[in-house]
Amino acid sequence: MLGRSAVLVALAACAVGAVAGIYGGARRSAEAERWARAMAWTFFFAITVAIGLMEYALLTHDFSVSYVAKVGSRASPTWVTIVSLWSSLEGSILLWAFVQGLYTAGLAWFTRRRFPDHSSYALGFTMAVGVFFCFLVAGIANPFTPMDPVPADGPGPNPLLQNHILMVIHPPSLYLGYVGMSVPFAMGVAALLRGSIPPGWSRALRTAALVPFGFLTAGIILGGWWSYEVLGWGGYWAWDPVENASFLPWLTVTAFLHSAMLMERKEQLKGWTLTLLMASFLLTILGTFMTRSGVFNSVHSFTQTPIGPVFLGFLALCLVFSVILLAARVDVLSAPEEGLSGPASRDTWFLAQNLAFTAFTFTVLLGTTWPLVNEALTGEKISVGEPYFDRWGVPLGLLIVFLMGVGPALPWGRATPQAIVRRFVVPAVAGLVTVAGAWAAGLHQPWPVATFGVSAFALVVTLQELVAPGLARWRSRGGNPVVAVLTGMVRARRRTGGYIVHLGVIIVAVAVAASSGWRNQKEFTLVEGQSLEHGGYTLTYLGAETVQKSNRTEEQARFHVARGDRSLGELHPAMNHYGRMPNPIPTPAVRSVPAEDLYLSLVSVDPAAGTVSVQVIIEPLIWWIWVGGGVMALGTIIAVWPSRRRLSAVAGRPATGRAAEPSTNPVPTSTEAAR
Repeated sequence: MLGRSAVLVALAACAVGAVAGIYGGARRSAEAERWARAMAWTFFFAITVAIGLMEYALLTHDFSVSYVAKVGSRASPTWVTIVSLWSSLEGSILLWAFVQGLYTAGLAWFTRRRFPDHSSYALGFTMAVGVFFCFLVAGIANPFTPMDPVPADGPGPNPLLQNHILMVIHPPSLYLGYVGMSVPFAMGVAALLRGSIPPGWSRALRTAALVPFGFLTAGIILGGWWSYEVLGWGGYWAWDPVENASFLPWLTVTAFLHSAMLMERKEQLKGWTLTLLMASFLLTILGTFMTRSGVFNSVHSFTQTPIGPVFLGFLALCLVFSVILLAARVDVLSAPEEGLSGPASRDTWFLAQNLAFTAFTFTVLLGTTWPLVNEALTGEKISVGEPYFDRWGVPLGLLIVFLMGVGPALPWGRATPQAIVRRFVVPAVAGLVTVAGAWAAGLHQPWPVATFGVSAFALVVTLQELVAPGLARWRSRGGNPVVAVLTGMVRARRRTGGYIVHLGVIIVAVAVAASSGWRNQKEFTLVEGQSLEHGGYTLTYLGAETVQKSNRTEEQARFHVARGDRSLGELHPAMNHYGRMPNPIPTPAVRSVPAEDLYLSLVSVDPAAGTVSVQVIIEPLIWWIWVGGGVMALGTIIAVWPSRRRLSAVAGRPATGRAAEPSTNPVPTSTEAAR
């Protein structure tokens, strides 16, 4: 009862705050805005109490609570019990509401004594989204329903969610990305209703979008890592509908961050930029529908539930609202836009990159949803698999990496032919040399080799732009060039963070091309003591053993691994048997080094015959996918982290220390850069 009471308090606070915020924005009422701000904090504290009570019920195995009876188990390890919160529908919606409360409180704190013309609207519409999710938790997805009769124990969560520690951070990262898009969405709505996007609000809007962008990036990379480490197929991305559900808003919010630079710097593409922003929010709702409706067949999705139609209705409502608002208000945004500077300018190529992101989004969205649309129209079931996505996704992804190199190398204004040659000669030579080197080394697959060349081109441009402010400072002032470069990077923090994200994208692109282009896979059946040779490795089957753990029984196979005369130790792939699943779940064993991964996944174990069937996969450079994701996350943190000067500006006081010097930094050019 306490948990549901807390949820009802949160629902009431959201409802009052939404009305007060929207009324305060429409009437410019400071009193109504204060009410909205107070309700934002009430919402956060109430939903925090609710989620805290649910975690307490899980940890104490209180099976009188329906959700605990559904996913709890006395045999589960403590970390599994904790993450059981997001292992099923009701708990995941409660987590969503909690994250919504966290972001709402963050918005209330960030906008205090700032942006009086926009903040009330933004708070109101953020809490309007919170009303929907609190309504779900209080009603159709109530995890606090009493259980009668009370069972002595529960089945535990889905075994796939117990197989790897990444489940501690992968789902929360995605939730923080999904839910976080409601804040820039509400801020964009505020800009449209107010009819202006002043520079301060524009910068705040980009910052608000950067935060969920960073979490979405981390969630997608961690999801690929989880799939690679848990599912036993040796892959990390299968164009699964729920994988696509997280990728779609990532594409549009990345396009938004680029387009927002033009909006902020040159008063261009305001309507297009806000359209991308709203599309990103709508795609997060669509992604949530994909995961929780049960209409998509996916290892990630929940079973068929009555919540699907409710989500679809909410998505339709948000879509209609967004379209009407854009149609009615986009023309009243302040200041007429100036035209693009011509084909040889950064703004034109940024627009081209936006169009590439849009094309990629449409391609993935069409392939993901078409089976459902076709079934609804014709009654026939079809599937759209990897060949479709690879056929269109690979060239579009390569185009985006290429444009990521072209745009930053060009000036914002018109460039002379001599300047273009000077800016592109070194990157172009680097790309051509890379392609020639790969071909000479015997790497003849066209798409991976093209990816290497385009990535080398983009890498040189990115490194040039990353050190440009410091080199300009060194040329004008002298001194130590390394110190000057580091100082320039620190002073242009958002710009630096953006280029670090670009470096991460390049690392991931190269690793994906190598691991998919030169994957070496074969299945073997061995008897105890027998050895096999594959890809330069010698594997000897040493036998199998059974290990009993609190929540499962592991059937491990022991393999000694050697390369030439050098022993590399043992690998222990396993088959895990869980009580609630009739079929075992494989846990692969991976030897990961920067050059390549050796991946062993059990197919079957026959103790009576003393045989084992194992899939042996060798994948080059796959380690760098996870490294590239970490680099992207680091760049986002650097871009979001406020400088002392910005903090002083927020507080309304001058920065301490010496007076600010005129910046010699080039204009920001990255996904996350801002003035």
